[in-house]
Amino acid sequence: MTLNQLRAFLLAVRTGSFTAAAAELKMAQASVSELIRRMEDEFGMPLFIRGGRRLVLTSAGAELLPFAEQAVSAVDEGSQVLKSIGSLDGGVVTFGLLRNAAYYLLPELVEEFRADFPNVRLRLVGQNSSAVAAAVSEGELEAGLVVLPIDDAGLKVTPLIRDEVLYASADPERVAAPMTIRRMVKADLIMYDACYGWSDPTRRQLAERAQLEGLKIEPTIEVEHVEAALKLVARGVGDTVISRAVAESPFCPPEVLTVPFAEPLYDTIAFIQRASSVLSPGTRELARRARSTLLAGITDPAQRVYPAARRPGVG
Repeated sequence: MTLNQLRAFLLAVRTGSFTAAAAELKMAQASVSELIRRMEDEFGMPLFIRGGRRLVLTSAGAELLPFAEQAVSAVDEGSQVLKSIGSLDGGVVTFGLLRNAAYYLLPELVEEFRADFPNVRLRLVGQNSSAVAAAVSEGELEAGLVVLPIDDAGLKVTPLIRDEVLYASADPERVAAPMTIRRMVKADLIMYDACYGWSDPTRRQLAERAQLEGLKIEPTIEVEHVEAALKLVARGVGDTVISRAVAESPFCPPEVLTVPFAEPLYDTIAFIQRASSVLSPGTRELARRARSTLLAGITDPAQRVYPAARRPGVG
């Protein structure tokens, strides 16, 4: 039993004749009759009583009717959904965002996308980059923005920009000179992303640097959010590390002072998707806009990883 046969069957029921059904299907009357005959032959029972002025359903045809309607309706609705998604007039975009997305792009990005595509629903999952990478790899999210390094098995990674990581303290003496790893390990450190610990990309970079010097970084306090860490730093409880985007935002307390590392440290922000996947139109458009928003906020050319050229997978 094929979809064409079911469509012919339903039109024959609605119009009362194979001729009228054929006209709507833009087929020959003989072709419609043949479609119905093959269904009847397949199951060994007639679906219509023929010979009168109008086709009449047999008991078998009446039993088939609701299932035929459901099947054709489901296919038509599915087709319409896909067309809506393809035209950015419907569907859901699932996209992962890096830890501090609000400091880079989130409010403007969402506002502009919703204004242009009000019928597309957005599911924006903000997690630590290690979790976003895992979710994209497992197919829970179509794509996302992350801070490198991540575990990239099965992923296509496109670096976009880099943002300098700064040492933050309320003590002017501690930020009087560029910070070194040797000085940092002696401080009372407040680290955020407690749930992810040293799988966090920024922490991974710091841990690798410490390891090269035979040292280990041990936080005194771990919290979940950078905002909580900043409040503690502002009170003089300890020091932390933050990106320049966070340091220069209005949310950073004025008591928090910053200094670069003696060997500059950067968070590299990248776009990721599964290596074998093709992005839906909505996700592709959101990714394109995210990239444009990120690059538009760059005033220092040194922050650009890939300047103006369009990169594969980012639209």
